[in-house]
Amino acid sequence: MKKCRVCGQLLYQDPILTLEDMPSVAQYLPDDITKDNDHSVNLEVYQCQNCGLVQLQIPPVEYYREVIRATSVSEEMTLYRQNQFKNFVNQYNCEKILEVGCGAGEYLAIMAKFCEKSYGIEFNDNNIQQCKKRNLNVTKMYIEDEFVKIPNAPFDSFYILNYLEHIPNIVEFLTGVRNNLTDMAVGLVEVPNFDMMIKQNLFSEFIPDHLYYFTKESLQFTLNYCGFEVLDIGDTWHDYIISATVRKRNKLDLKLFKDSVNTMSDSINSYVAKYKDVAVWGAGHQAFAILSLAKLSEKIKYIVDSADFKQGKLSPATHIPIVSPEYFRNNPTSAIIIMAGSYSSEIVDIVKSFNLPKLNIAVVEGNNLKIIQEV
Repeated sequence: MKKCRVCGQLLYQDPILTLEDMPSVAQYLPDDITKDNDHSVNLEVYQCQNCGLVQLQIPPVEYYREVIRATSVSEEMTLYRQNQFKNFVNQYNCEKILEVGCGAGEYLAIMAKFCEKSYGIEFNDNNIQQCKKRNLNVTKMYIEDEFVKIPNAPFDSFYILNYLEHIPNIVEFLTGVRNNLTDMAVGLVEVPNFDMMIKQNLFSEFIPDHLYYFTKESLQFTLNYCGFEVLDIGDTWHDYIISATVRKRNKLDLKLFKDSVNTMSDSINSYVAKYKDVAVWGAGHQAFAILSLAKLSEKIKYIVDSADFKQGKLSPATHIPIVSPEYFRNNPTSAIIIMAGSYSSEIVDIVKSFNLPKLNIAVVEGNNLKIIQEV
Protein backbone atom coordinates (compact mmCIF):
# COMPACT_ATOMS: atom_id res chain seq x y z
CA MET A 1 0.00 0.00 0.00
CA LYS A 2 1.31 3.44 -0.95
CA LYS A 3 1.54 6.13 1.72
CA CYS A 4 1.10 9.90 1.64
CA ARG A 5 4.32 11.89 1.33
CA VAL A 6 3.01 14.38 3.90
CA CYS A 7 0.94 12.71 6.61
CA GLY A 8 2.19 9.15 6.12
CA GLN A 9 -1.30 7.64 5.95
CA LEU A 10 -2.55 5.32 3.23
CA LEU A 11 -3.45 6.52 -0.23
CA TYR A 12 -6.51 5.18 -1.98
CA GLN A 13 -5.35 1.87 -3.41
CA ASP A 14 -6.09 2.71 -7.04
CA PRO A 15 -4.96 5.88 -8.79
CA ILE A 16 -7.66 8.51 -9.30
CA LEU A 17 -6.22 9.25 -12.74
CA THR A 18 -3.73 7.61 -15.11
CA LEU A 19 -2.19 9.54 -17.99
CA GLU A 20 -0.27 7.36 -20.41
CA ASP A 21 2.72 8.23 -22.57
CA MET A 22 3.44 11.53 -20.84
CA PRO A 23 6.75 13.41 -21.21
CA SER A 24 9.21 12.29 -18.56
CA VAL A 25 10.60 15.78 -17.96
CA ALA A 26 9.59 19.42 -18.36
CA GLN A 27 13.17 20.80 -18.24
CA TYR A 28 16.54 19.79 -19.71
CA LEU A 29 14.86 18.96 -22.99
CA PRO A 30 16.33 16.33 -25.32
CA ASP A 31 18.20 17.24 -28.48
CA ASP A 32 19.31 15.25 -31.49
CA ILE A 33 22.12 13.67 -29.51
CA THR A 34 20.12 12.68 -26.43
CA LYS A 35 16.72 11.97 -27.96
CA ASP A 36 17.32 8.20 -28.04
CA ASN A 37 17.52 8.25 -24.24
CA ASP A 38 14.26 10.14 -23.92
CA HIS A 39 11.15 8.15 -23.12
CA SER A 40 7.56 8.66 -22.13
CA VAL A 41 6.09 7.72 -18.74
CA ASN A 42 2.71 6.82 -17.34
CA LEU A 43 1.62 9.22 -14.62
CA GLU A 44 -0.52 7.64 -11.92
CA VAL A 45 -2.23 10.25 -9.77
CA TYR A 46 -3.12 9.22 -6.21
CA GLN A 47 -5.00 10.83 -3.34
CA CYS A 48 -4.44 10.45 0.39
CA GLN A 49 -7.37 8.94 2.27
CA ASN A 50 -6.49 11.00 5.34
CA CYS A 51 -5.45 14.54 4.34
CA GLY A 52 -6.82 14.49 0.79
CA LEU A 53 -3.56 15.61 -0.84
CA VAL A 54 -3.29 14.64 -4.50
CA GLN A 55 0.19 13.44 -5.45
CA LEU A 56 2.35 11.36 -7.75
CA GLN A 57 4.08 8.26 -6.44
CA ILE A 58 7.10 8.30 -8.72
CA PRO A 59 10.75 9.20 -8.11
CA PRO A 60 11.39 12.93 -8.50
CA VAL A 61 13.02 14.19 -11.67
CA GLU A 62 16.82 14.34 -11.44
CA TYR A 63 16.86 18.12 -11.22
CA TYR A 64 14.19 18.52 -8.50
CA ARG A 65 16.60 20.41 -6.22
CA GLU A 66 17.02 23.16 -8.81
CA VAL A 67 14.71 26.07 -9.58
CA ILE A 68 14.38 26.66 -13.29
CA ARG A 69 12.40 29.68 -14.42
CA ALA A 70 12.04 31.40 -17.77
CA THR A 71 15.16 33.38 -18.68
CA SER A 72 13.33 36.60 -17.92
CA VAL A 73 10.33 37.52 -15.82
CA SER A 74 7.52 39.25 -17.69
CA GLU A 75 6.82 42.92 -17.08
CA GLU A 76 3.42 42.04 -15.60
CA MET A 77 4.96 39.52 -13.20
CA THR A 78 7.73 41.96 -12.24
CA LEU A 79 5.18 44.62 -11.29
CA TYR A 80 3.13 42.02 -9.41
CA ARG A 81 6.13 40.84 -7.40
CA GLN A 82 7.25 44.39 -6.68
CA ASN A 83 3.89 45.26 -5.12
CA GLN A 84 3.61 41.92 -3.34
CA PHE A 85 7.11 42.04 -1.84
CA LYS A 86 6.86 45.70 -0.85
CA ASN A 87 3.54 45.13 0.95
CA PHE A 88 4.80 41.97 2.64
CA VAL A 89 8.01 43.57 3.92
CA ASN A 90 6.17 46.65 5.17
CA GLN A 91 3.30 44.75 6.79
CA TYR A 92 5.53 42.37 8.73
CA ASN A 93 8.58 44.62 9.24
CA CYS A 94 10.89 42.09 7.60
CA GLU A 95 14.54 42.75 8.36
CA LYS A 96 16.23 39.55 7.15
CA ILE A 97 14.51 37.40 4.56
CA LEU A 98 15.33 34.09 2.86
CA GLU A 99 14.22 32.88 -0.55
CA VAL A 100 14.17 29.09 -0.57
CA GLY A 101 14.95 28.01 -4.12
CA CYS A 102 15.93 31.35 -5.64
CA GLY A 103 16.81 30.18 -9.17
CA ALA A 104 18.93 32.71 -10.99
CA GLY A 105 17.83 35.47 -8.63
CA GLU A 106 14.86 36.67 -10.67
CA TYR A 107 12.75 37.37 -7.58
CA LEU A 108 15.59 37.81 -5.10
CA ALA A 109 16.78 40.86 -7.03
CA ILE A 110 13.30 42.37 -6.68
CA MET A 111 13.09 41.54 -2.97
CA ALA A 112 16.52 43.12 -2.33
CA LYS A 113 15.03 46.49 -3.27
CA PHE A 114 12.68 46.31 -0.29
CA CYS A 115 14.66 44.30 2.26
CA GLU A 116 18.38 45.03 2.45
CA LYS A 117 19.23 41.74 4.12
CA SER A 118 17.89 39.40 1.44
CA TYR A 119 19.41 35.93 1.08
CA GLY A 120 18.79 32.95 -1.13
CA ILE A 121 19.62 29.27 -1.31
CA GLU A 122 19.82 27.43 -4.63
CA PHE A 123 21.29 24.15 -5.85
CA ASN A 124 22.03 24.82 -9.53
CA ASP A 125 25.60 26.05 -10.14
CA ASN A 126 24.71 28.11 -13.20
CA ASN A 127 21.92 29.81 -11.27
CA ILE A 128 24.34 30.65 -8.48
CA GLN A 129 26.76 32.22 -10.94
CA GLN A 130 23.95 34.35 -12.32
CA CYS A 131 23.06 35.46 -8.80
CA LYS A 132 26.64 36.42 -8.07
CA LYS A 133 26.74 38.54 -11.22
CA ARG A 134 23.79 40.42 -9.72
CA ASN A 135 25.63 40.80 -6.39
CA LEU A 136 22.98 38.73 -4.61
CA ASN A 137 23.66 36.83 -1.37
CA VAL A 138 23.16 33.22 -2.42
CA THR A 139 24.42 29.92 -1.01
CA LYS A 140 24.47 26.57 -2.81
CA MET A 141 22.20 24.40 -0.70
CA TYR A 142 19.23 22.08 -0.70
CA ILE A 143 17.33 21.33 2.50
CA GLU A 144 17.79 17.59 2.86
CA ASP A 145 16.50 17.30 6.42
CA GLU A 146 15.18 19.23 9.40
CA PHE A 147 18.64 19.58 10.98
CA VAL A 148 20.18 21.69 8.22
CA LYS A 149 21.90 24.92 9.25
CA ILE A 150 21.34 27.67 6.71
CA PRO A 151 24.03 30.37 6.54
CA ASN A 152 22.97 33.75 8.00
CA ALA A 153 20.10 32.14 9.94
CA PRO A 154 17.91 32.83 11.80
CA PHE A 155 15.63 34.73 9.42
CA ASP A 156 12.55 36.68 10.44
CA SER A 157 10.86 35.95 7.09
CA PHE A 158 11.06 33.67 4.05
CA TYR A 159 9.36 32.87 0.78
CA ILE A 160 9.01 29.76 -1.42
CA LEU A 161 7.55 30.46 -4.85
CA ASN A 162 6.39 27.56 -7.05
CA TYR A 163 9.07 25.20 -5.75
CA LEU A 164 7.42 23.25 -2.95
CA GLU A 165 5.50 21.01 -5.36
CA HIS A 166 8.82 19.55 -6.59
CA ILE A 167 10.13 18.45 -3.19
CA PRO A 168 9.95 14.69 -2.36
CA ASN A 169 10.96 15.10 1.31
CA ILE A 170 8.45 17.87 1.88
CA VAL A 171 7.98 17.44 5.65
CA GLU A 172 11.71 17.44 6.42
CA PHE A 173 12.15 20.29 3.94
CA LEU A 174 9.57 22.60 5.52
CA THR A 175 10.66 21.63 9.03
CA GLY A 176 14.22 22.51 8.06
CA VAL A 177 13.04 25.94 6.92
CA ARG A 178 11.10 26.43 10.15
CA ASN A 179 14.11 25.51 12.29
CA ASN A 180 16.12 28.34 10.73
CA LEU A 181 13.58 31.04 11.58
CA THR A 182 13.19 33.40 14.50
CA ASP A 183 10.18 33.13 16.77
CA MET A 184 7.09 34.64 15.11
CA ALA A 185 8.80 34.64 11.69
CA VAL A 186 6.47 34.97 8.69
CA GLY A 187 6.56 33.59 5.18
CA LEU A 188 5.01 33.48 1.72
CA VAL A 189 4.39 30.07 0.17
CA GLU A 190 3.01 29.74 -3.36
CA VAL A 191 2.14 26.63 -5.38
CA PRO A 192 0.21 25.88 -8.58
CA ASN A 193 -3.54 25.95 -8.00
CA PHE A 194 -5.09 22.48 -8.26
CA ASP A 195 -8.51 23.95 -7.41
CA MET A 196 -8.29 25.85 -10.69
CA MET A 197 -7.04 22.76 -12.55
CA ILE A 198 -10.13 20.86 -11.39
CA LYS A 199 -12.48 23.73 -12.21
CA GLN A 200 -11.10 24.14 -15.74
CA ASN A 201 -10.30 20.45 -16.35
CA LEU A 202 -6.66 21.27 -17.15
CA PHE A 203 -5.26 17.76 -17.56
CA SER A 204 -2.16 19.15 -19.28
CA GLU A 205 -0.99 20.68 -15.99
CA PHE A 206 0.04 17.24 -14.72
CA ILE A 207 3.81 16.79 -15.15
CA PRO A 208 6.37 14.48 -13.53
CA ASP A 209 8.21 17.51 -12.12
CA HIS A 210 5.26 18.29 -9.83
CA LEU A 211 4.86 15.61 -7.19
CA TYR A 212 1.98 17.42 -5.43
CA TYR A 213 -1.25 19.05 -6.60
CA PHE A 214 -2.38 21.36 -3.83
CA THR A 215 -5.84 22.69 -3.17
CA LYS A 216 -6.15 25.48 -0.63
CA GLU A 217 -7.33 22.88 1.89
CA SER A 218 -4.46 20.44 1.34
CA LEU A 219 -1.84 23.21 1.25
CA GLN A 220 -3.11 24.57 4.55
CA PHE A 221 -3.01 21.08 6.06
CA THR A 222 0.57 20.57 4.85
CA LEU A 223 1.75 23.90 6.24
CA ASN A 224 0.01 23.30 9.57
CA TYR A 225 1.44 19.77 9.75
CA CYS A 226 4.95 21.16 9.25
CA GLY A 227 4.75 23.75 12.01
CA PHE A 228 3.20 26.86 10.46
CA GLU A 229 0.04 28.81 11.17
CA VAL A 230 -1.70 29.97 8.00
CA LEU A 231 -2.60 33.65 8.37
CA ASP A 232 -4.12 34.05 4.93
CA ILE A 233 -4.62 31.89 1.85
CA GLY A 234 -6.18 32.55 -1.53
CA ASP A 235 -5.94 32.47 -5.31
CA THR A 236 -3.66 34.85 -7.18
CA TRP A 237 -2.04 35.43 -10.57
CA HIS A 238 -5.12 34.79 -12.72
CA ASP A 239 -6.05 31.94 -10.34
CA TYR A 240 -3.05 29.86 -11.44
CA ILE A 241 -1.37 30.17 -8.03
CA ILE A 242 -2.40 29.56 -4.43
CA SER A 243 -0.65 32.05 -2.17
CA ALA A 244 -0.41 31.48 1.58
CA THR A 245 0.94 33.83 4.23
CA VAL A 246 2.21 31.86 7.21
CA ARG A 247 3.72 32.35 10.63
CA LYS A 248 6.03 29.98 12.44
CA ARG A 249 4.18 28.11 15.16
CA ASN A 250 5.84 28.57 18.54
CA LYS A 251 5.60 26.92 21.91
CA LEU A 252 2.73 28.32 23.94
CA ASP A 253 3.50 30.34 27.04
CA LEU A 254 1.08 29.12 29.70
CA LYS A 255 2.52 31.08 32.60
CA LEU A 256 -0.88 32.73 33.10
CA PHE A 257 -2.35 29.30 33.85
CA LYS A 258 0.10 28.90 36.72
CA ASP A 259 -0.68 32.40 37.96
CA SER A 260 -4.38 31.54 37.92
CA VAL A 261 -3.72 28.36 39.90
CA ASN A 262 -1.99 30.39 42.59
CA THR A 263 -4.69 33.07 42.66
CA MET A 264 -7.50 30.53 42.85
CA SER A 265 -5.73 28.50 45.53
CA ASP A 266 -5.16 31.57 47.67
CA SER A 267 -8.76 32.77 47.39
CA ILE A 268 -10.29 29.35 48.15
CA ASN A 269 -7.96 28.68 51.08
CA SER A 270 -8.75 32.13 52.51
CA TYR A 271 -12.46 31.40 52.19
CA VAL A 272 -12.22 27.93 53.74
CA ALA A 273 -10.21 29.27 56.68
CA LYS A 274 -13.16 31.48 57.73
CA TYR A 275 -15.49 28.57 58.51
CA LYS A 276 -15.65 25.61 60.83
CA ASP A 277 -16.45 23.14 58.08
CA VAL A 278 -16.83 23.48 54.32
CA ALA A 279 -18.30 21.26 51.60
CA VAL A 280 -17.88 21.35 47.85
CA TRP A 281 -20.67 20.64 45.36
CA GLY A 282 -19.41 19.06 42.17
CA ALA A 283 -17.50 15.82 41.61
CA GLY A 284 -16.33 16.64 38.11
CA HIS A 285 -12.82 16.91 36.68
CA GLN A 286 -12.65 20.68 37.22
CA ALA A 287 -13.49 20.37 40.92
CA PHE A 288 -11.04 17.50 41.34
CA ALA A 289 -8.27 19.59 39.77
CA ILE A 290 -8.97 22.62 41.98
CA LEU A 291 -9.19 20.53 45.15
CA SER A 292 -5.86 18.90 44.37
CA LEU A 293 -3.99 22.01 43.21
CA ALA A 294 -5.25 24.06 46.17
CA LYS A 295 -4.22 21.25 48.55
CA LEU A 296 -7.67 21.01 50.14
CA SER A 297 -7.67 17.31 51.03
CA GLU A 298 -7.72 17.98 54.79
CA LYS A 299 -9.88 21.11 54.59
CA ILE A 300 -13.05 19.96 52.83
CA LYS A 301 -15.48 17.81 54.81
CA TYR A 302 -17.14 16.17 51.81
CA ILE A 303 -18.11 16.64 48.18
CA VAL A 304 -21.75 16.71 47.08
CA ASP A 305 -22.83 15.27 43.74
CA SER A 306 -26.18 14.11 42.38
CA ALA A 307 -24.70 11.27 40.29
CA ASP A 308 -25.49 8.01 42.06
CA PHE A 309 -22.43 6.21 40.70
CA LYS A 310 -20.08 8.78 42.27
CA GLN A 311 -21.64 8.70 45.73
CA GLY A 312 -19.79 6.56 48.26
CA LYS A 313 -16.53 7.04 46.31
CA LEU A 314 -13.56 9.29 47.02
CA SER A 315 -12.18 12.15 44.96
CA PRO A 316 -8.99 11.18 43.12
CA ALA A 317 -5.72 12.40 44.66
CA THR A 318 -7.43 14.23 47.58
CA HIS A 319 -9.59 11.28 48.78
CA ILE A 320 -12.50 13.39 50.00
CA PRO A 321 -15.77 11.42 50.42
CA ILE A 322 -18.53 12.04 47.88
CA VAL A 323 -22.09 12.20 49.22
CA SER A 324 -25.62 12.78 47.93
CA PRO A 325 -27.51 16.10 48.00
CA GLU A 326 -29.87 14.57 50.56
CA TYR A 327 -26.93 13.80 52.84
CA PHE A 328 -25.84 17.43 52.62
CA ARG A 329 -29.37 18.61 53.33
CA ASN A 330 -29.47 16.54 56.53
CA ASN A 331 -25.85 17.17 57.52
CA PRO A 332 -25.08 20.72 56.35
CA THR A 333 -21.75 22.41 56.72
CA SER A 334 -21.35 26.07 57.59
CA ALA A 335 -20.24 26.88 54.02
CA ILE A 336 -20.33 25.29 50.59
CA ILE A 337 -18.36 26.05 47.43
CA ILE A 338 -20.07 25.13 44.18
CA MET A 339 -17.68 23.94 41.46
CA ALA A 340 -19.92 22.73 38.67
CA GLY A 341 -19.08 24.83 35.60
CA SER A 342 -22.15 25.68 33.52
CA TYR A 343 -24.42 23.90 36.03
CA SER A 344 -23.39 26.15 38.93
CA SER A 345 -26.32 28.61 38.75
CA GLU A 346 -28.79 25.72 38.71
CA ILE A 347 -27.11 24.20 41.75
CA VAL A 348 -27.20 27.53 43.59
CA ASP A 349 -30.99 27.46 43.25
CA ILE A 350 -31.11 23.88 44.53
CA VAL A 351 -28.96 24.74 47.56
CA LYS A 352 -31.07 27.79 48.36
CA SER A 353 -34.21 25.65 48.13
CA PHE A 354 -32.92 23.62 51.10
CA ASN A 355 -33.56 26.69 53.28
CA LEU A 356 -30.46 26.29 55.42
CA PRO A 357 -30.41 29.63 57.25
CA LYS A 358 -26.80 29.48 58.45
CA LEU A 359 -25.26 28.37 55.17
CA ASN A 360 -22.65 30.48 53.39
CA ILE A 361 -22.47 29.94 49.63
CA ALA A 362 -19.69 30.64 47.13
CA VAL A 363 -19.28 29.68 43.48
CA VAL A 364 -16.22 29.13 41.32
CA GLU A 365 -16.81 31.12 38.14
CA GLY A 366 -13.96 30.73 35.69
CA ASN A 367 -10.88 31.45 37.77
CA ASN A 368 -12.68 33.53 40.38
CA LEU A 369 -14.45 32.74 43.64
CA LYS A 370 -17.74 34.59 43.84
CA ILE A 371 -19.60 35.01 47.15
CA ILE A 372 -23.31 34.29 46.67
CA GLN A 373 -24.60 34.23 50.24
CA GLU A 374 -22.91 35.29 53.48
CA VAL A 375 -24.59 34.99 56.88
